[in-house]
Amino acid sequence: METGLSVLIDKARPAALEVLLHNSKGPYHGLPRTAGWGYPECYTRDMMIATLGILVSENEKLIGIHRRVLETLAKNQSPNGHIPSLVHDPEDRGASDTTPLFLLATALFRHATGENTFLHEAVQRALTWMTYQSPDDRILVAQLPTSDWRDEQWVFGYGLYINTIVYSYLKFFGDTQRADTLRELMTKFTIRKSAQQRHVHEGLRMPYKPYFALWSYKVYNNERFDLLGNSLTILSGLTSSTRALNLISWVEEECNALRESGELAVDLPPNLFPYVKPQDPDWRPRYADYNQPGEYHNGGIWPFVCGFYIAALVATGRYRLAEQNLVTLTHLIQSSREAKVDFGFNEWYKAQDGRPKGQDWQTWSAAMYLYAAACVEQRRTPFFDKIRKPT
Repeated sequence: METGLSVLIDKARPAALEVLLHNSKGPYHGLPRTAGWGYPECYTRDMMIATLGILVSENEKLIGIHRRVLETLAKNQSPNGHIPSLVHDPEDRGASDTTPLFLLATALFRHATGENTFLHEAVQRALTWMTYQSPDDRILVAQLPTSDWRDEQWVFGYGLYINTIVYSYLKFFGDTQRADTLRELMTKFTIRKSAQQRHVHEGLRMPYKPYFALWSYKVYNNERFDLLGNSLTILSGLTSSTRALNLISWVEEECNALRESGELAVDLPPNLFPYVKPQDPDWRPRYADYNQPGEYHNGGIWPFVCGFYIAALVATGRYRLAEQNLVTLTHLIQSSREAKVDFGFNEWYKAQDGRPKGQDWQTWSAAMYLYAAACVEQRRTPFFDKIRKPT
């Protein structure tokens, strides 16, 4: 890495830590806030995803605060085992990813601290809740639209992202049998109908493309590319090493095509592509106001998602490409929408021009930057190495 770029990354890391420390205490019961000036609430999914960066930071204050976040979630868990969407509000429920993310984050926390029984009762209740999220009672988890982190994106039935989280926590908890069953269902689940249509594939794994589909349920599916979900298939080892390398090559080629067509102005992949456009059958009228092509969940560039992609690049041994993406991400997170800071760590950026469009000093943007930087520096993926490598 060039000296000047290395110096820039060395400046970004303490800046990311500053964001996390600044956000570590908010107005709701003293719990962390989700963004520096916007989002004063403590959102569960943001905090659970931030676990990776907080743990690799080795900052004792942040880790102690994160312990309190996990303990508060356990206290506010529903009688049936569901984890609320807001850490401080047990009545704010309905998210499909909060409970699996809680399980994953708790597994990571146990691994980092050596406290193998941390929140044991809450974990058991959450695991019970998750067993009832499978319509066919066979581990594969289903969801309702707009119930995961993409509150403006239509993901229905067996979503890729949710099931990669489930697969990951099963591996971390040592439930190899259920993890293997889930893997088999995701790759070999057969859609049954009298006349198979050409576009209908088996399960989430597509036979003619190197990635997993966004979602699938019975005769319905969506084959748009989910960057977060597919990055997690690589990190967790859900996909083979050969297929993972092919997936990375495909992403880079497709992003080059997007840049050539003027649909992407940054050397980082959008969270979803191809973008959903008004003429497409999966376009929703509400997208016109909140989810335009190349924006928000419809192809916006999310630093926290790019952090997972950079980690996936390291997992495949594409170290040079991972370094290049980290450098590009470092330049991107310097810009801010409103705050007068050296590093904005904004929530998301518009694909067509790279402008920051979300909230500045977003917790998961800063946390996943720290995790991505650690992966590039160490040429390994902390925590995920444990479940990806054969035991």
